[in-house]
Amino acid sequence: MPGRAVEIRGCTTHLEFNECVALQRAVWHFADLDIVTADLLLLAAKTGGQVLGAFDGGQMIGFAYSVPAMRPGLVYLHSHMVAVLPQCQNQGVGRQLKLVQREEALSRDIKLIEWTFDPLEIRNAHFNIVRLGAIVRRYEPDLYGITSSPLHRGIPTDRLFAEWWLDSDHVTAVLAGQHENRATERAITFPEPTPETALEIQARLRNEFQESFSQGLVVTGFERGEGMGTYWLE
Repeated sequence: MPGRAVEIRGCTTHLEFNECVALQRAVWHFADLDIVTADLLLLAAKTGGQVLGAFDGGQMIGFAYSVPAMRPGLVYLHSHMVAVLPQCQNQGVGRQLKLVQREEALSRDIKLIEWTFDPLEIRNAHFNIVRLGAIVRRYEPDLYGITSSPLHRGIPTDRLFAEWWLDSDHVTAVLAGQHENRATERAITFPEPTPETALEIQARLRNEFQESFSQGLVVTGFERGEGMGTYWLE
């Protein structure tokens, strides 16, 4: 389906970086301690990262923030934040930001963008794995510690690491709307958490993912049902 028509471009001015700060407060309700400040955003934009804004009629309604990253033999980007104003969500803006992230990275011969996401968030898992073609093979318990955002439920910030191999056959097929038949070996199914059940579900998923990844399995698919989600591993 066509998304909301927006202009996506790199942020360059102090005003735009300050708008990114305001968006963090509007989306995550962070305390100042957890905000990525305007000067850090500017430095990322100036030193090989990405700070992209989504503009609708001159108003910034979303942004994406990535920093340069390295591992042996590989330079890549870590996408730390993608935020869209609550009233503009579910209109394709986030996907447009990710696609421009991909285009800009490939223009510099960067083949990988990583980011983290909460394994309990069914909508985000579906977006990352099904809509973008990311794979997952790393689980990090309590990565950011307890944050000030009420969206994080006040529980440990366990995170999965999404790997988006930008010019792989898998990602190219997914973005073209082609669905591959994959031979899955394990399913990790969980109900949509409530405030009362989130910690218990998180602990179970932590054990299942860590065991699966230690055996060399990789998340390549996701299915969402009524009030539940399933990660497919191969």
